[in-house]
Amino acid sequence: MGSVDSMPEGGSAAPDGPLAGIRVADFSRVLAGPYASMMLADFGADVIKVESPAGDDTRSWVPPVDEHGVGTYFSSVNRNKRSVVCDLRSDEGLARARGLALEADLVIENFRPGVMQRFGLDYETLHAERPGLVYCSITGFGSTAGAHLPGYDLLVQAVGGLMSITGSLDSEPTKVGVALVDVLTGQNAVVGILAALGHRDATGRGQRIEVNLLSSLLAGLVNQASSTLATGEAPQRMGNAHPSIAPYETLATMDAPLALAVGTDRQFASLVEVLGVPALSADPRFRTNAQRVAHRRELKALLEGQLRHKPAAEWSALLSREGVPAGKVNSIVEALQLAEELGLDPAVEMADEGGPRTSRQVANPIRLSETPASYRRLPPLLGEHAGASFAPFPSTSGRK
Repeated sequence: MGSVDSMPEGGSAAPDGPLAGIRVADFSRVLAGPYASMMLADFGADVIKVESPAGDDTRSWVPPVDEHGVGTYFSSVNRNKRSVVCDLRSDEGLARARGLALEADLVIENFRPGVMQRFGLDYETLHAERPGLVYCSITGFGSTAGAHLPGYDLLVQAVGGLMSITGSLDSEPTKVGVALVDVLTGQNAVVGILAALGHRDATGRGQRIEVNLLSSLLAGLVNQASSTLATGEAPQRMGNAHPSIAPYETLATMDAPLALAVGTDRQFASLVEVLGVPALSADPRFRTNAQRVAHRRELKALLEGQLRHKPAAEWSALLSREGVPAGKVNSIVEALQLAEELGLDPAVEMADEGGPRTSRQVANPIRLSETPASYRRLPPLLGEHAGASFAPFPSTSGRK
């Protein structure tokens, strides 16, 4: 399949990748939609970021900024894209946006339900002219009774129950330290998009994909939601402890918290051996996981009494050598250093096509042996690619 132009700006060859030749008209902004389109772009899709004259909201979410003055929030989910400005309130802008949508394989949007319909950019209208179009709508609470509700991650963490199980029992409900629901929703969008593209390639027929923040969160609650459905009882906040496993939490050491994830009786026996209290594995209160869960407070006190004799990093090394899952609670700086030490290559250095800008980005976490992710374009300046022709793709099988 062809690329948007015979040669992208900067003169480099069209990208390879499993999604090369797939064009995306991306009307989304902020996080869930841009995260999804960036994942597609990393694997070769040509993503045209369609922005209002004011630009994506996250362009103004500063500080912090990178060395070029670009907000790090925006740059975290917008690499490998081209930016064009379309004022949908003007005839010219709307006409261009419509043309981009009809030339695309995929449209992604996260406006409130009804907004795209008002501009004639909704699935039904576009599908009538282009039956092979795949169209992904991302909302906060669906397109029916919750259509009017704003889809902000903090709000969904609150009403979706995540905050009720995050934090300690004596603390206030707490949000997760990143917009996790947006990320989960973006990942769900990618799965739906790839499934729909596969169906289109087989049948020539596009379809609409709908994902929403609340449903993505409820599915992401996994065992906590499952236990609620089975028992009718809402789980309570437990800090860093686990409702079904012990010890599976953070414990105090000489200098910093240590995370222990002891999931088997064998691991527990190794833990107490390293700590110098092997008799605990035969103690009737702690012999099995169920007994340890029932006596978690007594167990925690006994373990912390031993852990306070050494720093967390030393305990982590000692326990890891014996097969006990343990680790110091790291800062993000330390986490990136750890990934580097483990050979995971967590960051990539990107250079601007034909320009002086560079950027250090978190690498795509999906590793493909034959068609790996590529890093071709820095997060675009607003309207940076306004002069691009976006010529039609050549005719290919599956494209209708």
